[in-house]
Amino acid sequence: MHRRSFLQKSSVGAVAAGGAVLAAPAIAQESPTINWRLASSFPRSADAIYSGGENFGKYLNEATGGKFNIRVFPAGEIVPALQVLDAVQNGTVECGHSASYYYYGKDPALSFDAAVPFGLNTRQMNAWMRHGDGLKLTRELFKKYNIVNFPCGYTGTQMGGWFRNEIKTVEDLKGLKFRVSAFAGAVLSRLGVVPQQIAGGDIYPALEKGTIDAAEWIGPYDDEKLGFNKVARNYYFPGWWEGTLQVSAYINADAYNKLPKHYQAALSQASAAATNDMIAKYDAENPAALRRLISQGAQLKAFPKPVLDACYAEANKLYAEMSAASPEFKKIYDSMVAFRDNELPWFRVAEGSYDSYMGTTIKR
Repeated sequence: MHRRSFLQKSSVGAVAAGGAVLAAPAIAQESPTINWRLASSFPRSADAIYSGGENFGKYLNEATGGKFNIRVFPAGEIVPALQVLDAVQNGTVECGHSASYYYYGKDPALSFDAAVPFGLNTRQMNAWMRHGDGLKLTRELFKKYNIVNFPCGYTGTQMGGWFRNEIKTVEDLKGLKFRVSAFAGAVLSRLGVVPQQIAGGDIYPALEKGTIDAAEWIGPYDDEKLGFNKVARNYYFPGWWEGTLQVSAYINADAYNKLPKHYQAALSQASAAATNDMIAKYDAENPAALRRLISQGAQLKAFPKPVLDACYAEANKLYAEMSAASPEFKKIYDSMVAFRDNELPWFRVAEGSYDSYMGTTIKR
């Protein structure tokens, strides 16, 4: 706003000095009109996570006085939900809004830009990205794909999903057909789970028909919209594979490099604003959604500690194998773990103790 005010005042001064003819073209050259398309990995019906892409475009448009326009397309309208990275890489669209762990099959290290088992929570992920090495390291990785990545939304810690049958022991995982993210699936498969990767809009029919035995999506607000409680009653927590989910804006590197510097800065700030809005929406909507789900018969249950311990042990074994196979994976993993382990004692002392006490004061 200061910059725009400065330019406006400069133009007035130029008119007084007989220089308006020179000032206007200079401004026009600095601020060209740009129209981009954004492919989302999310359906419009999942409004909280989908709105991250819409808000990104909205804030960018406002910051540039309507000069930089992004049209958002839901999953499937331009490309399928799990092909957004490819579409941005090859220039089918200039940008995308996606979760990087969808591309685990291309490179498991891409998941560090989204969520990994027993990784960071929202506050920690935001800190690692902005004041640790997270953004630097993931951008080095995304160079291979001709993409510049920007954090563009957080969901908070996710739920563990909807199960037809109870999970009481590790034995109950064996043979379970579970819709879950690929990295979590790689851990769970070591304990006998049969992981399934299914796009958000296709989960309910698979669960209803019995093609799968359980499914996780995001959390109460989104899960209620998709109606999972109608076909599976046992609602488990926590989603240990997603201490948070960071959703990212992908920008085609060639298109990004052609932008004026102040447009690049506006893009960065728009993604930051969209990030703040998304986590605020989830924090505001999830409590009431959870109460509604329970009132409709959902059975809220915690994963037993022996089950969590078994998953944690297998996750660490998998991390060791992946680190041995890929120096690039190891570099990012070591950075994240060091950051996490440095953060956890502080969170336990401050946030954890405060939250635990406040939980005892609830009267209802």
